[in-house]
Amino acid sequence: MEKITQKKEIPLPVPGKGAVLIDTHCHLDMSTYQDDCEAVLLRAREAGVTRIISVGIDLESSRRAITLAEHHEGVYATVGVHPHNVGELCEADYLALRSLCRHPKVVAYGEIGLDYVKNYAPVSLQKEHFGRQIALARELQLPLVIHDREAHDEIMEMLEAAGPFPAGGVMHCFSGDGAFARRVLALGLYISIPGVVTFTKAEMLHEAVREIPLSSLVLETDGPFLAPAPYRGKRNEPRLLLFTAQKVAELKGISLDEVARQTTLNGVRLFGLEGR
Repeated sequence: MEKITQKKEIPLPVPGKGAVLIDTHCHLDMSTYQDDCEAVLLRAREAGVTRIISVGIDLESSRRAITLAEHHEGVYATVGVHPHNVGELCEADYLALRSLCRHPKVVAYGEIGLDYVKNYAPVSLQKEHFGRQIALARELQLPLVIHDREAHDEIMEMLEAAGPFPAGGVMHCFSGDGAFARRVLALGLYISIPGVVTFTKAEMLHEAVREIPLSSLVLETDGPFLAPAPYRGKRNEPRLLLFTAQKVAELKGISLDEVARQTTLNGVRLFGLEGR
């Protein structure tokens, strides 16, 4: 995937002195970051993005996420198998996933869920392994990182049947409307807002963000995907989270600093990062 190249650098929104943010969902282990991961992390810190959750999507990426977390302060890992990748899951894999979750820098289980857009795995298998991974996360007392793509009703049916979730969780890359948001919030889950919120035509998401309490929101890049509007189509990275934060502030009629403060507090609570 191509690197971000611009004839003229687009300035980031600037929060107040001391304001920090958490990128609650980034795939730092992907090959697109391989050549400049250190620079990506440095740019993030300089922009005030001081913590990053590197998200696993299968066994190997979960291992890589843990390795990154081991070697970088402020980087944490999740472990899990994305619905695209559940087709080959076996009992040995579940034993390995369980073992990885014991690492001290693993802060959540995921990303897991349902994806009805590409159907890389049969729906029946997606549902089977989503349910099984929910149960594993509950047993391990880890918050859930949930992937939902064009599967709103089925996702909620399974979550509502499996709840409550004492360790909490987050609906990653939220794409629903206000009614869907209310169902998510009723389960005590957080809602994560991606760079899509900066897109002009994302009107349904804009309305949902206006409605969702700030106390229930976290922010994410989903890097290297879904770069915010000024960099749309380019590689996403954690520093660009500032554009998402600024748009949320605009939609809610509050300051960037307030969005940074509250979403960071929410992320700390969600992932148990107090004092870390």
